[in-house]
Amino acid sequence: MSDSLNDSTTSTPGATQAPGPTVTPPAGNPASVGPGESTFRSIPAWATLILVTATGLVLDLWSKSWAFATLYAYPIDINRDVVLQGRYGEIIPRDAQRVVIDGILEFKLVLNVGAVFGAGEGKRWLFIGVTIFAVAFGIFLFGYWTRAKDWLAHVAIGLLLAGGLGNLYDRIVFGCVRDFIHPFPTAQLPFGWHSRSGDTALWPYVSNVADKFLIIGIGILLIHAWRIGASEKKTAKTAS
Repeated sequence: MSDSLNDSTTSTPGATQAPGPTVTPPAGNPASVGPGESTFRSIPAWATLILVTATGLVLDLWSKSWAFATLYAYPIDINRDVVLQGRYGEIIPRDAQRVVIDGILEFKLVLNVGAVFGAGEGKRWLFIGVTIFAVAFGIFLFGYWTRAKDWLAHVAIGLLLAGGLGNLYDRIVFGCVRDFIHPFPTAQLPFGWHSRSGDTALWPYVSNVADKFLIIGIGILLIHAWRIGASEKKTAKTAS
């Protein structure tokens, strides 16, 4: 049987042999990451993320330490046990503030035991868990939602991680978040409007550098998502 198979596959002199399928090897190193692939294997993408996260975290923690050490007549020492007992109002003197630009910006020392805008007071462990989840989700977005060339999105995610980790550090170490940035401290709501508590201040909320990083990061990611959507619509329209 082997002889007949050999005979059937032997080329006949002068006959034209049908060409087989052509396989083109991938260009470059197969392990390299292309601009449209996952960023998990992109060293520049990881470098951007780590550099922005580390720099932002250092700036946030340094700014908080500086504010609570210099904005009052003496350094403010935050006793974690006092905070967890709900007596954090005893720690910060009422006049612990400094005008930076009159009517535009002041530094005011505040301990926030809640979340954004002071909401959710007393739910410290919930905020810690949510922050840990948010950090993990940020790394997931970095790896599976962005591409190796999306450096601006990587910067945005780095800012989000820096902001989340900065406030997470405060909640674990001090039992609260250290805030000190108060924009538009004297501005009032127009037309006699006021909040439910009766406050007429336009912006009564005090924040920190970590919060600013979170806002900027979210803004950049929204722009990035809009650009991706616009690009996909343009591609679909061209293909049709």
